[in-house]
Amino acid sequence: MEVYSKHSVKPWCNALFLGLTLAFMASLASAETHYHEFDVQATPVKRLCKTRNIITVNGQFPGPTLEVRNGDTLVIKVLNSARYNVTIHCAIFSDPKIQLNMTLQSVLVDWKSNMSISIRHGIRQMRTPWADGPSYVTQCPIQPGATYTYQFKIENQEGTLWWHAHTRWLRATVYGALIIHPKLGSSYPFPVPKQELPIILGEWWNRNIIDVMRQAVFTGAAPNVSDAYTINGQPGDLYGCSSKDTAKFYVASGETILLRVINAALNQELFFSVANHKLTVVGADAAYNKPFTTGIIMLGPGQTTNVLLTADQSPGRYYMAASPYHTAQNAAFDNTTTTAILEYKSAPRSGFSSKPTLPRLPAYNDTATVTAFTNQLKSPSRVNVPTEIDENLFFTVGLGVVNCNPGPRCQGPNNTRFAASMNNISFVLPRRTSLLQAYYQNIPGVYTTDFPPVPPRQFDYTGNVSRALWQPIFKTKLYKLKYGSKVQIVLQDTAIISTEDHPIHLHGYHFYIVGQGFGNFNPGRDASKFNLIDPPQRNTINVPVGGWSVIRFVADNPGVWLMHCHIDSHLTWGLAMNFLVENGVGESQSIEPPPADLPPC
Repeated sequence: MEVYSKHSVKPWCNALFLGLTLAFMASLASAETHYHEFDVQATPVKRLCKTRNIITVNGQFPGPTLEVRNGDTLVIKVLNSARYNVTIHCAIFSDPKIQLNMTLQSVLVDWKSNMSISIRHGIRQMRTPWADGPSYVTQCPIQPGATYTYQFKIENQEGTLWWHAHTRWLRATVYGALIIHPKLGSSYPFPVPKQELPIILGEWWNRNIIDVMRQAVFTGAAPNVSDAYTINGQPGDLYGCSSKDTAKFYVASGETILLRVINAALNQELFFSVANHKLTVVGADAAYNKPFTTGIIMLGPGQTTNVLLTADQSPGRYYMAASPYHTAQNAAFDNTTTTAILEYKSAPRSGFSSKPTLPRLPAYNDTATVTAFTNQLKSPSRVNVPTEIDENLFFTVGLGVVNCNPGPRCQGPNNTRFAASMNNISFVLPRRTSLLQAYYQNIPGVYTTDFPPVPPRQFDYTGNVSRALWQPIFKTKLYKLKYGSKVQIVLQDTAIISTEDHPIHLHGYHFYIVGQGFGNFNPGRDASKFNLIDPPQRNTINVPVGGWSVIRFVADNPGVWLMHCHIDSHLTWGLAMNFLVENGVGESQSIEPPPADLPPC
């Protein structure tokens, strides 16, 4: 489909600058409205010697890159042309001894034809939660042959975000970059780079990804691991049948380029490096940070990192590469490496080795390198961190199991089914309407607002956890926040089954990360060490393996907002909850009415 833009001029200068006529005229800028069309369709794609149909947007993999400026408006019309050749039955367990994770059951419902797109991973969506995207949270899926138009404004954000499908595991191939440039008349807080390159890390399965999900849901076991990782949709030279199409980027000696690195992988955190080159980190999740230099960055699924790279090495060819960071014990994972090539334009065409230099990547379980990296992330200057806290919350995050009789549907650890939870609540998606519609239209019986603010039982979260605490309960519980309330959340990993690094994403908000550490959070010991001066701002936080993170934000965006682990298998198992942020006073603090074309359930 055609991708096009239309523009409307909206002056944003302030009349208070009367008398500074020249400066005023020089700073005049206009906000634009960008119109795009996304056709979600099946497309044949060949990778790893095999051709199969995958779901794409406009036949592109990865999908189209969207470029806007801070202050612009995006209008994206999505047409669902996808048709799947697989059907599924919703098989309710009849054995009364088996408690089915209703999140998984909801995944099974009509996955054949419905989908929604999260056009805005990380966009704050002020007062427009209808454009957020997650199925049965802010909208019902788009029916086959139907359309839905997402419209929202970019407000006070600059950097790199991305868009992706938010139904089942379709985001394995339905994703693309969303680049937010500064307003006209403004500039980066660093020298303007000569080039800006989106670097999108992903995962590839030779099997249909819905079949992979379907098998995991049926068996209760962990899903099959991916067959490759990708950079901009290509596995790279280290995989079979892949060298010809390896992604290549050309750079002139001495120039500085900006790499906009996005982890779009479905289930895997990833290290990233460029051989023999240093990376200067200047932003993460569409927020600037104090620049620092490193050889390695790590991104969890959903996270983005902007890095400057100066081509200061001998002219040649160098691999940029990504490999897994994996922390769950005794869990299978894809321990391979994806590559792309950074080639100097002045590199000799003959007389030198054609094989690029490969960077030295960390071991898959190198938590020390991850900690050293994340500890360097700080805001560029002093920020206004909430200090007088209205809502002091403590959420455990981790895995669990459902006890069941041995059989084909109980292939998790020791004849159980995998589950996951926050505060022992495994989140259940509604089935007859979305949470946001139920709230806005006062539909009863869809959810309750008694999500626990602290764990129902305290225990040694990262120690030897009693098996009596391994099985969560399955509910659709929300936590209600008053508009404007100042919120602190302690996110605590648990050792149920295994400790693990969890990338937790909060829709509709950025937050400050005021503290992180290992072991069990101790407020008497750890709160005194909080960074309340220049903490980093993000929308996705890595809760350290066997550790904790503390975030703070102001609940100034009304609506229903999903908080979840961005490892999709964990989300499927129920590692999620939702905040219901109430309207404030007046129109400017209230949810806008739903659009006329909101998909029916």
